[in-house]
Amino acid sequence: MNDCIFCKIVRGDLPAHVIHNGPNTLAFHDIQPQAPVHVLIIPTRHIDHIRDAHAFSDGLLDEMFQTANQAAELLGVAESGYRLLFNYGADANLVVPHLHLHLLGGKSLGRMVCA
Repeated sequence: MNDCIFCKIVRGDLPAHVIHNGPNTLAFHDIQPQAPVHVLIIPTRHIDHIRDAHAFSDGLLDEMFQTANQAAELLGVAESGYRLLFNYGADANLVVPHLHLHLLGGKSLGRMVCA
């Protein structure tokens, strides 16, 4: 997609602090971090969201999780712990409609959902 901000990062049209650049996944620091370590792992091809299940038959989700684990090691949070999550839809506060996996860590993250 031409106007997708993450596609622009993949193409190199927008800057990002990239920590992994593979043929199918890209990992970079979030520009509005919600934890001391906040990395986004995205597919290099545009996929709107996690509900596009047909897009994952090639092992892409496995590769995204492998990239996340490598990023956690690289950034020193693999042993202390980290959170991985996908957001989908307005109630989850999805901002960029390009599939992305959040890796958060670097401190105790507390409860996952506040009631």
